[in-house]
Amino acid sequence: MQNFQIFAAQWVAPSIDYFGLAPELVLAGGLCLVLMLDLFIDERKKWILSAISSFTLLFAMVPVLLLALSDTEVRTMFDGRYVVDNFSLVMKAVFLLAGYVVVLLSSSHIEQGEYWRGEYWFLLLTSLLGMLMMTSSRDLVSMFVALEFLSIPAYMLAAWRKRDPKSNEAGVKYFMLGVFASAVMLYGMSLMYGVANSTLFTDIAKNLTATGEFSSVHALSVVFVIVGFAFKVSAVPFHTWAPDTYEGAPTPVTAFLSVASKAAGFVALVVLLYTAFPQAQDIWQPFIWILSVLTMTIGNVLALKQSNIVRMIAYSSISQGGFVLMPLAVAGLAGSGTTALRSVVLYMIVYAATNLGVFAIILAVANKTRSGEISSYGGLFSYAPALGVLMTLFLASLAGIPPLGGWIAKFVAFQSLIQSQSAWGYALAIIGAVNSVIAFGYYGNVMREIWMRPVPDEDVTPILVPGSLKLSLAITAGATLVFGILPGVGLQFADLAEIAGAIVR
Repeated sequence: MQNFQIFAAQWVAPSIDYFGLAPELVLAGGLCLVLMLDLFIDERKKWILSAISSFTLLFAMVPVLLLALSDTEVRTMFDGRYVVDNFSLVMKAVFLLAGYVVVLLSSSHIEQGEYWRGEYWFLLLTSLLGMLMMTSSRDLVSMFVALEFLSIPAYMLAAWRKRDPKSNEAGVKYFMLGVFASAVMLYGMSLMYGVANSTLFTDIAKNLTATGEFSSVHALSVVFVIVGFAFKVSAVPFHTWAPDTYEGAPTPVTAFLSVASKAAGFVALVVLLYTAFPQAQDIWQPFIWILSVLTMTIGNVLALKQSNIVRMIAYSSISQGGFVLMPLAVAGLAGSGTTALRSVVLYMIVYAATNLGVFAIILAVANKTRSGEISSYGGLFSYAPALGVLMTLFLASLAGIPPLGGWIAKFVAFQSLIQSQSAWGYALAIIGAVNSVIAFGYYGNVMREIWMRPVPDEDVTPILVPGSLKLSLAITAGATLVFGILPGVGLQFADLAEIAGAIVR
């Protein structure tokens, strides 16, 4: 009893900034509402749940905008373990908008299939909540909890078509390899805690600076943690789950994994490199450089061989991850830190808009052809000209062709390599340029089918596109064009990352 009184006298309630936590609180409230309503709503009225999910994401954007306009640039909670700054706000906005587009992609698709709709929306919102938490986590424990919060629902969503063997395979592979990666990363975190005696990123950085030289335990812990997040971003050789998972999972889930989940992995990697390992560049810089080269090259080469469009986009996604890693490979060099961060943020924003647009087209075309083969896109322009033009725009953007969004993303990434003025940067720029040319091979193959090949079954009946898909296409196509024609718009958001005091040193 006496010990309890002493503890009670010493205990101080943590200071919580509820305004700073407002986006997470709104999203948490929305997913709880979906879960509760699912118990009482009649099956014929379950469409209400998709409306609630979409409005929840839009309402969560309101505090994000208000926080961005507030005078307080950095809000810290729990002794610096949870930080809300410009970088985290930009990425929260990206995740919420990407989640909103995924909800639009899912609405008509979920209504057509044999899905438990309430659980689907609950799991999707839960995974998005984990992503919002990831952007503000500045502690090993909070980051790992956020990672599992976003990953576990994603495992279940990948296996959502319970009667489909491919979906079952997708979920099992994603789960088994994800658990293995989490175990490796957690082991690296435990080593890091052992040498730093703290889980706070700033304390870990101070420990690495104070020691002056890095022991084998330091190096092992850094590498293991990076390996864990390399799995999330499907970097080679930790990419083997991606093609089968993308092909077997429901298409909206694939879109979600390829954009939001991948971006969350990059956010965590960026935060770790800039806050926990800023002085350990001699360890992670060569490792990131090798990962970038392998990821973009192997992803491109394997994409050339694919006949299924979802598998092709899976390998394309792997390759695009290699391009995002390029600026990080030189981020540890003098003068390259802020430029590299700016490049990564811009690339993730543009990639999210473009790739979601590709999956919206895939969903629309698959509703008619019932096929995922690239050959099923033959003559698409002849009977669905709008979809043919939009698919061409999205693929050209992924290839980095002006004046679409992809060109400015790639330009800024290569700019960061050149500005590093190092052999590392110049060599990686040459490899990246060669891979950009290779990538046009498989993107161009789909464009050729759309514009030059005949319709496979001579069925030229128009494609009926649901209203939700039309809205998602309008959002993604508009963003892809705006970011390319007015690059200053995307750069404005990316520049906010440079002045995030809790990230860039």
